[in-house]
Amino acid sequence: MNITVVGTGYVGLVTGACIAEMGNTVVCVDVDPKKIENLKKGILPIYEPGLETVVEENFEAGRLLFTTQLPEAMEQSDIIFIAVGTPPGEDGSADLRYVLEVARQVGSLMTRHTTVINKSTVPVGTADLVRAEILEQLELRGKDISFDVVSNPEFLKEGAAVDDFMHPDRIIIGTDSERARKAMSELYAPFIRNNPRIKFMGVRDAEMTKYAANAMLATKISFMNEIASLCDRLDVDIENVRLGIGSDQRIGYHFIYAGCGYGGSCFPKDVKALISIAHQNDFEPKLLQAVEARNEQQKQSLFNKLAAHFEGDLKGRTFAVWGLAFKPGTDDMREAPSVVLINSLINAGAKVKAFDPVARETAVPEFPEHWFSEGRLQIVDGQYEAAIDADALVLVTEWKPFRRPDFKALKKLLKQPVIIDGRNQYDLSQVEREGFDYYGIGRKLVNG
Repeated sequence: MNITVVGTGYVGLVTGACIAEMGNTVVCVDVDPKKIENLKKGILPIYEPGLETVVEENFEAGRLLFTTQLPEAMEQSDIIFIAVGTPPGEDGSADLRYVLEVARQVGSLMTRHTTVINKSTVPVGTADLVRAEILEQLELRGKDISFDVVSNPEFLKEGAAVDDFMHPDRIIIGTDSERARKAMSELYAPFIRNNPRIKFMGVRDAEMTKYAANAMLATKISFMNEIASLCDRLDVDIENVRLGIGSDQRIGYHFIYAGCGYGGSCFPKDVKALISIAHQNDFEPKLLQAVEARNEQQKQSLFNKLAAHFEGDLKGRTFAVWGLAFKPGTDDMREAPSVVLINSLINAGAKVKAFDPVARETAVPEFPEHWFSEGRLQIVDGQYEAAIDADALVLVTEWKPFRRPDFKALKKLLKQPVIIDGRNQYDLSQVEREGFDYYGIGRKLVNG
């Protein structure tokens, strides 16, 4: 199949590369010439395990092409994915300008039946807007060309996106067209040979499914963080509670880890967008608003624990931060809890030495340039380098190298043996045995 993917961000690049991996010819289009030239050289705009290899191999094989020219890409394509950004506006609503601009261009260029697929995360009713934009362009051209608009939301986890695309647990397709059903079935057949998992539904149903899925996962996280805050006050260990409720099959173990708040490109943006959609339809989304509020509060939890331990005396102290990206396996800094923590610490007069295995370059633009030049913020080259003469160590992102640290070395490097564990990674008896003061999220205080 000959396919065009418009947008070479996270979703577009993964989608294009993985579809090409199955033998299709895919042309990825982007308006940024520098990004396109870098992709041709094998330089990716994002870090995602396994993606670089898939891109390079399919580019070299001639199955994956990159261009800034949509007309050139559409010459041979009957299927077009729209995978451009939908950034949140000031009110949290999804900004559809880029989606609708692609729709206008598609309508102005179409010469034969085309299946247009919304891969971007978009509000309910966006397919209708895309259809209207295409029709308007066709009418301006005096053309009567058939087309279908399909909703095909992505469910990719950053850090595991290639595997998620190649081995999907479900493929949601919203369409009322039998022709589109056949085209989408053919497209995804190689990905589900062993376990057919396509779920067809209405277009608006599919659009809502994406938002509902992310909102549900965000709700589970915020619920556990709420319970963890209560555990802090009741001398209860949230980890035991997690194991207890997770064994209930109706609840399960996924997304019930207490922590310092969720971030990334999906959960915060999609919860805000769903709240905005509710308000636009005269509905008060009390639960979703509580989910968002709890998450914002949770991002302050690590700073609050440090302030409590040092009795508010943070000025002039130095703190080590392990992990900058919002989650392991990615360099994505969007809505990262580390940003909230570091901003709070430096604004309180402290200094920060931070380390992340991959997010160094993406982290730098998140902070004022003068913080680096003044030595208030350092992003160092090694995890133990960050700990040298620090008053406490704060674990923010649970990268694998942080999970089993050398506690004896840490104790020698730190000025004070204090650990704030934002992901509940460490065993209470071990940190106590090693002589650390330890604070988790909803866990018993350890006084080493």
